[in-house]
Amino acid sequence: MSETPQNETPTDPETPDFEAMTRDIAEVPAVEVIVTVAVNLMSAAAVKLGLTEEGDAHKDLDEARKLIHALAGLLDASTTEISSFHAAPLRDGLKSLQLAFREASLVPDEPGQGPGEKYTGRVFG
Repeated sequence: MSETPQNETPTDPETPDFEAMTRDIAEVPAVEVIVTVAVNLMSAAAVKLGLTEEGDAHKDLDEARKLIHALAGLLDASTTEISSFHAAPLRDGLKSLQLAFREASLVPDEPGQGPGEKYTGRVFG
């Protein structure tokens, strides 16, 4: 087993270049990181709700609930950190996911008890 000397960068394409990754992420504004994470949560929730072309192939409402709740928490926590320019479309997307969850559920949650409603309040269609 060969070891890479401390002052050299590994040349194995399988090994991530953490130094370059750190430099890259250091250049990204916090708002961009927050928005990117939010969009990833939204996309994953949409897949788990069966809203993609594959439909029900990946549908898992328990997983969707967790993702929507995490998204709502992130948006609630970052309200003062991101501008309404960024926040408004994310809140709209969250509401759409919450409504889609309600529609997909066989047994509806009590009003105000749906995913993320702890942070957003009751969602109306």
